[in-house]
This record gives sequence, structure tokens and C-alpha cells, in this order.
Amino acid sequence: MRLAAQESDRAARLVHRAREARPAGDRMPLAPRADIAASWNRALRSGVDPEKSTHSAVLEPDEVERRRRSSALGEVMPLLGNALAAIADASQQIMVVTDVEGRVLWRQGNTGVLRRADGICLSEGAAWSEQSNGTNAIGTALASRAPVQVHSTEHFVRSLHGWTCAAAPVRDPRDGRLMGIVDVSGPASTFHPTTLALVGSVARLAESEIRTWHLESIDRLRSVAAPMLCRLGGRALAVDAHGWLAAVTGMPPVDRLPLPKSLRPGRVWLPSLGMCRVEPLPGGWLVQVADGATDSPPRRLVLDLSRPRGLAVNVVSPVGTWTQRLSPRHAELLFALALHREGRTASELAEDIFGDPTRTVTVRAEISRLRRHLAEVLAHRPYRFGEGVEVEVIHPEHPDDLLPGSKAPVVAAARSTG
Repeated sequence: MRLAAQESDRAARLVHRAREARPAGDRMPLAPRADIAASWNRALRSGVDPEKSTHSAVLEPDEVERRRRSSALGEVMPLLGNALAAIADASQQIMVVTDVEGRVLWRQGNTGVLRRADGICLSEGAAWSEQSNGTNAIGTALASRAPVQVHSTEHFVRSLHGWTCAAAPVRDPRDGRLMGIVDVSGPASTFHPTTLALVGSVARLAESEIRTWHLESIDRLRSVAAPMLCRLGGRALAVDAHGWLAAVTGMPPVDRLPLPKSLRPGRVWLPSLGMCRVEPLPGGWLVQVADGATDSPPRRLVLDLSRPRGLAVNVVSPVGTWTQRLSPRHAELLFALALHREGRTASELAEDIFGDPTRTVTVRAEISRLRRHLAEVLAHRPYRFGEGVEVEVIHPEHPDDLLPGSKAPVVAAARSTG
């Protein structure tokens, strides 16, 4: 244990020297981990001062309570407390849960560490994004949308060098959107390499709990909608507020129907079905396909890659605008097709995304998933955007922020050319 502690101290000193060299543009004695280096770069571009205080304007208690009530994470706090807070307490650490902005909504754990956390403003209502405090597990997990552990001098701000933290994002299984961050923090002496795996496992457990509740709500909607669909002619679906299927008639079932953000009763154009009539149901929507409708297809598509945390495609049709959030892989594929309007074969897309033209099976499967949502926009043989569809790509302000987690050759080439 004494030897391990000596090695840990030596590594921390090297990382500290690297962190000191990076803002000055000097040669670093030790290359930090890739995720830490990327976070340091973001902190520098955001103008974060490594000597700054981590104290921030804290939300009023009423606002913290309002955010708690509007967050689905409030429903799983008993689970998080039982699975993680007790372990954190026993290991001289604390559990912290934030919203999608990195604002602390809940804290639990060791009483002494809670008092120390107050000293760095790791308190309820405080801001812990990278823009606020540079590299830290909460903010870096928010920026990268991936679990991360930040130890001692890996923190960008010097006052956090006495801390260690591990955090993981929690996504809503109903729509894939980020709900917040679960974090375990404590003095640097409490560092353990398995903490990150523990936090990640608990985050997945919380997602599983929410998924179970969702399936129960789908069953309740199905019991109401199924008898109604039996009496309808033509094609129709009953879906919940997130588009998940409860019942269907006259057409093959789908797992999920992409819905506009602000869906209202009446006529609406959906990229996967065309013109539809929508009516409210208890806990969802009844969607009837208007077969034979003569409305023209969409004329414009906007691929928004400006925010790594908000990848989306906006489809503009004659009757309005429709938005679909994207996974990083689907964003890569659409970006490649936007660069090659003439179209790409499966082999060419495999080369663009994986650097391996033989991975055509994976490409075809991902394109098939995309076309479930964008059938009116995407054509095939070769894969391409449909004729007459105007395509615009919104890039991030800095080239390095273009799909920052992507290793796709087509994305790496775009970053290098700026």
C-alpha cells in the first residue's frame, strides 16, 4: 500500500507539471489522459482561470426545489441513496446529483466531507459545469456525455487538487435525453480506481428503474387504446408522449414513432409516415395516417452539430418544422452524407465512419434505423439525401468541438481542415 501511495503521488506530481505547462503552451512532461486533455482544452477556450475560486452564484432554495420536482431523478433518489450514498459515507466521500446544467440538486454522504465540500461550493444550487469550474467529474461528464474520473491535479482549477471525483451521466430511457449527473466526490486520499465503475453501475440501475415505470405506463395506455384501434379503418397507432408504441392497426409495428417537440391535436406531417391526424389519449396520442394525402415532402434539412450535448436534425416541411435528436453515430452518418450529396455506398460509408470498408453490415443496420425516422428524407442505392432536399450543416464555433468523442475519419478530416 505504501508503494502504491508513492506511485500515486509521483503520478500526481507529473500531471500537475503537465497542467502547469498546458496554459503556457510549454512542452508537457507527461501527456494527460485523452479525456482530461480534451477537457483542459475546453477550459482554456472558455477562459477559465486555473487560480479562480470555485464559489458561484447559488440558486435560491425555491428554485432548487422547483428543479427537483421537475426532474425524473427525484423519483429514483431513494434508490441512489440506498445504492450509493451509504457506500460514499462509509468511504469518507459524498454523493452528488445534478441537473442537465450541472447545478447541484442533492447531496448525501459523510458529514465531515459535506462540511469540506461547502468550502469549495460543492453545495446545493451551485454550478459545476466546465464553463464554471474547468475540468471536474461533473462538468466533464456533462461535456463528454460519458463516465469520467478526475483525480487531484487533473482538475483544472488549483483549489480542487485536494479532491477526487467520479461521475456518470443518467439518461432518460424513454427518449435518450440526459437527465443529470451522478457523482461521488471526496478528499484525494479516498481515491479508488473502482469508484468510476460503481458510479456507472448505479447510474444504469437508475435508468433501469425508470424504464420499468415506463413499461407499466405503456401497458396502461394499451388497455385504453387497443379497443379504440380495433374500430378504426386504415393505418393508426397509439403512442405515449415520447412516441413509444402501445398499439397499432393496419401497418407493421414500430418500436417508437418520432414526434415533434410541441405536438398538438390536428394535422401534422411526420417524416416516417407523411401527413397524419393526431388526437390526444390518456397518457399519449392517437395517430391516424392520412393515406393518399397530397402534401409535398420536406424541402429543407438542418443538421445541427453546434452543441455536442444537443445533436439534432431539423426537417422543414410545408406544414412546419420537425426535430429529431441524434446519437453520435447517426450524427456521423448524416454528416458524411451531407459532405457527399452524390451519395455513398455502404462500403464508402464504412470507410468514412470506421476506416474499414468491410464493416458494411453495421452501416446498413444504422442507416436502416435512421430511415425509420427520416424515410421521406433519406434515399438508398446509394445512400443519400433525397432529390430537392436542401441540406445545411451547423458547425460548432471551434473545429475541435465537432463531434468531440468521434474517431470517424470523415470527422477527423473535417476538424483538421477547420
